[in-house]
Amino acid sequence: MAAVPTPPSAGVLACRVLDPVNEPVRHAEFAVTDAMGRPVVSGGADPFGSFVTTVPAGEYRLAVSAEGYAPYRATTQVAEDSLASLGDVTLQVARPPELPAPGDWEIESAHSSIGFTARHIGMARIHGQFKSFAGVIRITEPLERSAMHVVIDAASIDTNMKMRDDHLRSADFLDVAKFPTLEFYSDRFVHKGGNRWAVTGALSLHGVTRTVTLDTEYLGLGNGMEGEVRAACRATTELHRDDFTVSWQTMLARGIAVVGPSIKVDLDVQVVRKA
Repeated sequence: MAAVPTPPSAGVLACRVLDPVNEPVRHAEFAVTDAMGRPVVSGGADPFGSFVTTVPAGEYRLAVSAEGYAPYRATTQVAEDSLASLGDVTLQVARPPELPAPGDWEIESAHSSIGFTARHIGMARIHGQFKSFAGVIRITEPLERSAMHVVIDAASIDTNMKMRDDHLRSADFLDVAKFPTLEFYSDRFVHKGGNRWAVTGALSLHGVTRTVTLDTEYLGLGNGMEGEVRAACRATTELHRDDFTVSWQTMLARGIAVVGPSIKVDLDVQVVRKA
């Protein structure tokens, strides 16, 4: 306590997070809420897996999470000018979610989204999405040999502003009259541990094909309203517009950097087993 400056009417909450073989979990994340469930403080562990924070005296709930581990929750009382230590907290390895069964699984667009974020004129961000797309994932055993094919309607781009969307569809940008679709063919699925996967493949955009990798989080299986089995995942990647010769030369020639050099793509996908 002598080493931690403590304001009046406050105390210190601390713990150390270990894995089942007593090694520190350096990437652990903490969230502290009060007795009413309101967020108080959050953050990550230090290189030794430790977490120390100063909070007003009172009752708190601590949640500890880390990729690949089951979450830990505890309630503790923090007294004024004192240390409330939970000591060493051991996280148990989480059971990985059940994988989808082999077969063809179809992307259900009604419960999926393909969104993107780009920097506008070096300042505010533009958020948009492609509203029309279709795709199939062929799941195999082992899953690493699975394959995916996705087709996106380029003209379905939507940033919630008609004038901007019309310009994005023009020859200055996506040139949808000449290149009506974006297509992705996977080359390989790589398990990164826990529920993390890397899906690498070829993306064709604006007449150019480049290799991209989707950083994917598999969310597991569930049942729909009619009892059908569904699988879900989230994925992100970053595209560099110059890689696809989308330079938007009309604006750049006038010295206006309309959109930043990179575009972040976010996918939320649900797939349903094909009959």
